[in-house]
Amino acid sequence: MARQVERLFDAFRKCLSRSGFLTTGLLASMAVAGIVASPAQAAGGDQVGTATGLPIPRYVSLKSDRVNLREGPSKDHRTAWVFQRAGLPVEVTAEFEIWRKIRDSEGSEGWVLQSLLSGRRTALVAPWKKGEIIPLFAKPAYNSGMVAKLQPGVLGNVRRCDGAWCRMFGEGYDGYIQQSFLWGVYPNEKIE
Repeated sequence: MARQVERLFDAFRKCLSRSGFLTTGLLASMAVAGIVASPAQAAGGDQVGTATGLPIPRYVSLKSDRVNLREGPSKDHRTAWVFQRAGLPVEVTAEFEIWRKIRDSEGSEGWVLQSLLSGRRTALVAPWKKGEIIPLFAKPAYNSGMVAKLQPGVLGNVRRCDGAWCRMFGEGYDGYIQQSFLWGVYPNEKIE
């Protein structure tokens, strides 16, 4: 990816020195690489994926227990990391043909095949709150009674969210958690 960015900036410098403006092809290439905003972003609109038309960014989950995270959008690029946890939530930040650029809860980024991703919504319980216990409630209210105590990093399925609370379930638990304690759901996002 670093080489691609370097090549794009070299082309950018050459183009500016020759003509004083950017070509459409170069701008498109830079947008795919995440260097410049897409026309939709530049106009202040919501960004959508070029391959799917779905919102960018958006959360999805991993389908498989083994997903290669690559440095670029092709199998020719080096594998930077291998995810080994099906259901892990990831954030799609860009699209290129059958490839999706994703980010995990720790900020690692790379490209994966779209066929290895699922639209099923999952979330991690407060991975940033190491050593703390996060309560899960019977109803979306603090006074409804605690049904479980979850550790940071617990993976669960998101059934629905109302913008403040999410119903989350997993092996041995089912209840409501404050939406702000989840990685895999946006603040104020509503999920039916």
